[in-house]
Amino acid sequence: METLLELEEKEDEGGGIEQKELSPQELLDGEKAVNINITSPGDTPFGRTKPVNLSECPSAYHHNSPQEKQLLVIADNFSSQYSHIFPSRKPLFLCPLNECGVKSPVCLIQKFVSTTLRSTMLPYSGLYDWDNCASFVADHLVLQALDPPIEPPRRLISPTLLLETQTGTCFDVSTLLCSLLLGAGYDAYCVTGYAVREMCLLDQSRQECPLLVGEVEVQVEGTSAEDERQVRKYAVKPPRELRSNFERAQQELKEQEARAELLRRQQEAQRLQEELERSPPDPLQGQMLHCWVLVLAGKREIRDHFFIDPLTGKGYALGDESFLGVEALWNQHNYWVNMQDCGRGCSDMEYNLGDTTMWESVLFRITEKEEEEELEEEEVWSEEPKPFEMPRSWVDTIALSKQDLERRWPGGSRSTQYRKAKLEQFTPYLLPDGLVTRLTTYTDLECEEVDVVREWYQNRLDHLEERELQRATNVTIERFSPGCKLKLKTHSYVSLAPGTERRMDFHSGACPDGLLRRVETPGQMEETFDHRDDLLYSRHVFYARSPEGGSQEPGGRPLERVVERFHRDAAKAAREDVAERVFLFAEGSIEVTFHLEDDRIIPVRRSFVKPRVLPDGQRAESWRPGMVTGYQGDPHEDPPKNVYLYEMLTALMDEEEKVALQIKHSETEVREILATREREESNPELRISIYDTARNEKVQRYREDMIRAQEESQKQVKKEIDLLAPFLARLGDPEVLSSQQAQKVLEDCLANQRMRMIEQDQILQARYDKETQALQHEQKRYQINQLNMSKEEEERYHAYCSETVFKIGVIKQRQSRHKEITPQKHLALKEKLIRDPRLAPHL
Repeated sequence: METLLELEEKEDEGGGIEQKELSPQELLDGEKAVNINITSPGDTPFGRTKPVNLSECPSAYHHNSPQEKQLLVIADNFSSQYSHIFPSRKPLFLCPLNECGVKSPVCLIQKFVSTTLRSTMLPYSGLYDWDNCASFVADHLVLQALDPPIEPPRRLISPTLLLETQTGTCFDVSTLLCSLLLGAGYDAYCVTGYAVREMCLLDQSRQECPLLVGEVEVQVEGTSAEDERQVRKYAVKPPRELRSNFERAQQELKEQEARAELLRRQQEAQRLQEELERSPPDPLQGQMLHCWVLVLAGKREIRDHFFIDPLTGKGYALGDESFLGVEALWNQHNYWVNMQDCGRGCSDMEYNLGDTTMWESVLFRITEKEEEEELEEEEVWSEEPKPFEMPRSWVDTIALSKQDLERRWPGGSRSTQYRKAKLEQFTPYLLPDGLVTRLTTYTDLECEEVDVVREWYQNRLDHLEERELQRATNVTIERFSPGCKLKLKTHSYVSLAPGTERRMDFHSGACPDGLLRRVETPGQMEETFDHRDDLLYSRHVFYARSPEGGSQEPGGRPLERVVERFHRDAAKAAREDVAERVFLFAEGSIEVTFHLEDDRIIPVRRSFVKPRVLPDGQRAESWRPGMVTGYQGDPHEDPPKNVYLYEMLTALMDEEEKVALQIKHSETEVREILATREREESNPELRISIYDTARNEKVQRYREDMIRAQEESQKQVKKEIDLLAPFLARLGDPEVLSSQQAQKVLEDCLANQRMRMIEQDQILQARYDKETQALQHEQKRYQINQLNMSKEEEERYHAYCSETVFKIGVIKQRQSRHKEITPQKHLALKEKLIRDPRLAPHL
């Protein structure tokens, strides 16, 4: 890169590159005058893009406005001076072709790169922040590598076409990302320069997967025994170790030497591993072109400048070793050429674009602060012409549909290879099992031996969120979200067959019995509880070995021992509050341990021997005091009475039966959970929101039925009732009526109306007679029983008479009204029939 001394020899007093005076004729012929090869001759095939119909494109796509022509002339002049001053540097990427291609054999459609940026704010909150926006752009597009990789492309397509084809070079992707960031309020710029081979080719095979960076391993087996070990206050101190200090020093010296040797071996192994993983030398180191985005501090509360790689969507510091140099940068207002030395990368570069010693701009443009100061100080009108300003963007409005936003990846999926890992991502609802992410980690660099497979799910009806398969141990770990009908939180197992080793964790408060965890092995089952009324927090079940030929089902395994542990109950004395009870089914005894008192070091214990029971359920022996043994704790305290011990034994035997039933219930519950999980995995179902009308078939059918019913009702309302239909049906529905038929239809219709009027009059008269007779009958009954009726009966009689008289009055009014409107209805019907087009010619 040229030094500033060579530039200063060619600068005049005004500083910067000399701006050539342009004649009006040159401005008018700008498009023809700028028809030179500004960019390198290397062309990039327009792969995977459909042909562009020029008739459908706006005129700005295949025509240049006068301002754009003038800008092309200015860019040509700037490029010529730049090539003359810096002959060793590559030509600037200023005026590439757009997607409309060749207009004529002589003239090409060239657009200045700044006018290809279209500041756009998309109506999606998820694309407002730079990290989410960059991640979406990187996921939504497919890279088309530069060919050759050391030359810029001849074409720079518009962001609108890029969203349609989803394929473009790093220059196209950077243009789209910069347009969206500008619309979101960031001070963003497109940068062209040099980067490492892995970044230019989007090779992430030697990078760590983002899902594995900073991952904290979760121990599914639970807390260790050392964590659960309670620290006792009065623990016995170990005996003093009688050992020579010289021997101890010699032993420490040997251990230090062993640690140093181990560290040396680890460093050597790490060095060998790094040599194996080191990428082969790049013959084009420092020459491969790349385009990325620069975000300057100041807007949107950005404190420090940083780079964004549009191909991965990641942010980088300015001094990152992946970026080797900067040629130029631009936004929607101007284009700046870098005048700084990039021999040591981009770490020492300054981004003060107003400093002409570091950045040379194509157009003269003052900063916003200087413009405000000039407007405040300007009091006298000046005839000096304003500097040339960048034309508005020729790109059409950038639009992104909601379906494309949800689909995210081209085709709905993408697979990325990382170091010892493979990441597969899918659009929600793309796969029938709801899989959205699959991460496969390997033990070798060639990615042949699978270590762990982790899968993430969404919208599962069984609320499954994550599944992890450890190939070394063949252990599967499933994690569920709250709301699972099985109440599961995590499920760790080797096989879904009953009786195998597994662990089930349940959501807190989901199970009615307060169950939190159930760990099952072929010979044991341990359950952990929380927030129970009886303060039980642990139940450990030990199964006896089944006899040969016996049942191997979980429900048929005989019980050997059950250990239950309880929390402290502050309402009881410690010597009466049970801390642990052990049911020894095989030995026929029960052991009870109470909580430790504050001033004791040994808790109270009792051991009960159960009376033998015959096969018919009767006891073979009666209870005797010798069946109870234990430790009293306080020798001065009176021993418990036999009645108290007998009642305690009876209660414990009842509890033993309940515990056995609860264990069988737990075993049944395990089998039901496993059977349900098998059904859910064989036929997975997905949750679909009622508001998602595009996927919810029930909502679609319901909506179609409603529209169909509404249309039918509207047709029925609009359809006029045909009064002659029943009378024409008697004649066989003739298309043309004769004079006699028309007269007969008229007479029949009028006669039918008279009959209906007579029927209505008869109905009213029948109601009048019925109410009158009832009133007369009630009056006669009142006259006969008047002297013997109570006050309440008289009140009911008067109320009845008042109501009946009101009904008779209403009926009389209806009869009189009916007699008045009957002739009117008869005349109206006759006139309507006479005007009917089927009867009018004959009447």
